[in-house]
Amino acid sequence: MLADALREVSDSLYSAATAAGHPAPVLVAVSKLQPAAAITELASLGQRDFGENYVQEALRKRQELDAAGLPGPATWHLIGHLQSNKAREAADLFDWVQTVDRPSIVDALARHRAADRPPLNVLLQVNIDDETSKHGCKPDDVPALAAAVAAHPRLALRGLMIIPTPHPDLDARRPAFRKARRLFDDLRTAHASVDTLSMGMSDDFAIAIEEGATMVRVGSALFGARPAKG
Repeated sequence: MLADALREVSDSLYSAATAAGHPAPVLVAVSKLQPAAAITELASLGQRDFGENYVQEALRKRQELDAAGLPGPATWHLIGHLQSNKAREAADLFDWVQTVDRPSIVDALARHRAADRPPLNVLLQVNIDDETSKHGCKPDDVPALAAAVAAHPRLALRGLMIIPTPHPDLDARRPAFRKARRLFDDLRTAHASVDTLSMGMSDDFAIAIEEGATMVRVGSALFGARPAKG
């Protein structure tokens, strides 16, 4: 039951935050490959933030949800890699893009974000463990990329997003979380708009919260095993 899963995840978030002396983080429900009906059910339970990995999948769901009517407001996050040819759609569909990792995407999103919309919230994705299989900018590139985002009035620089190496020993992920927190603190000193550190997923969000996450992205702990991509 989604209601039970949401209650359990929410309780775990608050417990981890309370134990660490931190405010409770924003919960982004990762609805990748989940049906629109599941999003509607979570929204009816009070969940407001939803994360999608694929622009075209998100577009189909938004059309279905808009036609049916979603209970309560929703905030949409793009949490998957963004290709340049999808920047126009992403700038229109999403409230947040968490995976900005290169100047060309910064310029494309700024160009396509409508002037009558609020600025698009941007997180810089950092390849915190320098993995060849992952997208993200290098930690040393964060200041220049952040300055590029901050220079565009149609974009709002909000912080960083990371995905650490998935070590089976969860404690082995702490160094990546701590490194990200240091980068975040430096970025927050340089840019007053920065307030969001997105890190932690279903299996490690408690540790991420202990290390300073202000936003976590949770999929399987809410929805169960991810269905196969069609």
